[in-house]
Amino acid sequence: MTDKNLQKKQAAEAALQYIKPNMIVGLGTGSTVSYFLEALAKADINIVGVTTSQVTSQHCAELNIPIVDIDEVDHIDVTVDGADEVDTYLNGIKGGGAALLMEKIVAKNSNENIWIVDESKVHATLGSFPLPIEVIPYGNGQLFRQFTDLGFFPKLRRQANGDPLVTDAGHYIIDCHLNNINNPYALAEYLEGQVGVVEHGLFLNICDRVIIGGETVTIKERQKTNTEQV
Repeated sequence: MTDKNLQKKQAAEAALQYIKPNMIVGLGTGSTVSYFLEALAKADINIVGVTTSQVTSQHCAELNIPIVDIDEVDHIDVTVDGADEVDTYLNGIKGGGAALLMEKIVAKNSNENIWIVDESKVHATLGSFPLPIEVIPYGNGQLFRQFTDLGFFPKLRRQANGDPLVTDAGHYIIDCHLNNINNPYALAEYLEGQVGVVEHGLFLNICDRVIIGGETVTIKERQKTNTEQV
C-alpha cells in the first residue's frame, strides 16, 4: 500500500468514530470512500446508507451495507465523502469521480458533512485540481467556447474509447483548469447563472469536519458564522 493509500485508509477509519447505531449515513464516491465502506462493513454498525453514485451502490451491495433512496428518508444524519482538494477554510473541489451532482444533493440534505482525505489534497487555496462542471449535453459546445474565452482552459471529460463521459444523471462534465481560484464564491455565482450548467464542483460552506490521514491523523473543523448557526 502506498503512503497516499495508507493515509486514505487512516482517514477513513478515523471517520468511524462519528458513526453511531441507527444513523442514516450519506455515502460519497471515490477511492477514499471505498476504504470507509470497507471499514464500516467490518465494524458492523447498524446504519442505513444513502449513496451518491451507482459505483457506491454496487460497492455497498458487495459489502452487505443496506441502502435506501434519498427520497425515502426525511433526513441524513451525517455524510462521509472524499474531496479532490480542500483549502484552509474547508471549502473544496469535488467531482473527480463524476458524481458531484448527487454528492452535492446528499451533502446539502445532511446534518453534518465529513470529508476524508490524504495530505496531498490540502492546499492554501483552490484551483490546483481541475474544476468539474456538469452540463447538459445539448449546447455543451457553446459553454465550452464561453469557458475558453474566459481563460478557463476547459476540457470535455471523455471515456477511454474517446466518447464523452456520461454521468449517472445523463450529463457531460467539462473540467476547467484554473490553477488558482482567488474568489470561489464569485466563480460559483457566475457558474450557477449559466444556462446549461447543471452543477459545479465547488463545495463551499458544506464541509463541517475534514479528517486528514498522515503520520498523525488530523481533524479540522469549520468555524460557522453567526448566520449559519441560526
